[in-house]
Amino acid sequence: MKRVTEIAPGIHYVGVNDRAKHRFEGLWPLPHGVSYNAYLIDDEKVALVDTVDAAFTERLLASIREVIGDRSVDYLVINHMEPDHSASIHAVRREYPNITIVGNTKTLQMVEGFYGLCGNAHGGESVGITVNTLVVSDGDTLSLGARTLGFHLIPMVHWPETMVTHCAKDKLLFSGDAFGAFGTLDGGVTDVQLDTGRDTSLFWDEMVRYYSNIVAKYGGPVQRAIEKLAPLLPLSMVCPTHGPVWTRDFPRVLDLYDRMSRYKPLEKGVVIAYGSMYGNTEQTAERVARELAARGVKRIAMHNLSSSHASFVLRDIFKYSALVIGSPTYNMGLFPEVRSLVDDLELRCIPSRVFGCFGGFTWAGAAVKRLGEFAERQGWEMAAPPVEVKQGYSPDKTSSCADLAEAIASAM
Repeated sequence: MKRVTEIAPGIHYVGVNDRAKHRFEGLWPLPHGVSYNAYLIDDEKVALVDTVDAAFTERLLASIREVIGDRSVDYLVINHMEPDHSASIHAVRREYPNITIVGNTKTLQMVEGFYGLCGNAHGGESVGITVNTLVVSDGDTLSLGARTLGFHLIPMVHWPETMVTHCAKDKLLFSGDAFGAFGTLDGGVTDVQLDTGRDTSLFWDEMVRYYSNIVAKYGGPVQRAIEKLAPLLPLSMVCPTHGPVWTRDFPRVLDLYDRMSRYKPLEKGVVIAYGSMYGNTEQTAERVARELAARGVKRIAMHNLSSSHASFVLRDIFKYSALVIGSPTYNMGLFPEVRSLVDDLELRCIPSRVFGCFGGFTWAGAAVKRLGEFAERQGWEMAAPPVEVKQGYSPDKTSSCADLAEAIASAM
């Protein structure tokens, strides 16, 4: 029995699953792992679309051989040059020395910069890896025989060289990192096989986490890409470089990307993100949460920033319509983990959220002031005056917490 999945007639999934890596890009935790997706088109000419992380090169080559045997790969189409997708280019070139590398001008510059000279697995002198290339521009096409591939540049989603490859015959799009998600593909490859139809499927939250941490700064380019790709719709299959191959559920995926790239919350709810050294700021967070619940708010995500990784906090901020941040004063500024979150939010240029804040201090208050300055820089209006606690939390702050909760609940 073949281990390579044929996702459409003549189109094979030759990607791999990584269940060993702890952090994606050295930053983002991978509790459910990640897939590196690559695809092989077996036509009169054979085309490989993207490669995989260097740790899995031999698996990629074995999967290719399983599909085409001793035939050669004629084209390597590079949609995106991040090393988790391009690091096997060198090995593919060595294995198939006559392969033509297909990419746009920026792509081929990066190929040269990352991978330089390439040897020949069958002997021979090393040559520049960008010998025998095909430079494609926006709208160019390439015939493989029964199929013709079309190339569409979508720069800054989320690197400047990014493009997508369209196969009109199959109504299929190889989308690079666009529409991707964290999480390994356990058994199945397509959304139908993986049962993403359930709202509880981990891939939905992992798609939002992937977007909010990696793509979120580039909302404008994502919107331009969605508009540019609209004439290609409807699509029967969308093949990203991470996560499921989308068939049935692609309309939902596209809607999520559209809303997130316009920085619109996905549902009503409140994120309470706070730092606390000795528990007093945390008590304020708990009180605000209880007051919100008393006003009918059911979706409340609490994040102690000393224990919640930023990637999950950012995911929830993109999901929910309101954000409340709390911080003790630390060295006349914000608690370091709170300051880091504030920096992350400013980097992502989120234009609006229902916002409130609270803070504490012992002898000189600064946290509330700094959070107010953050809101002003963001252009966010404070839903209510901040709650500020001097030294220990006391019950006389209950009414202030209630006022903040009332304002947040009413503004959502």
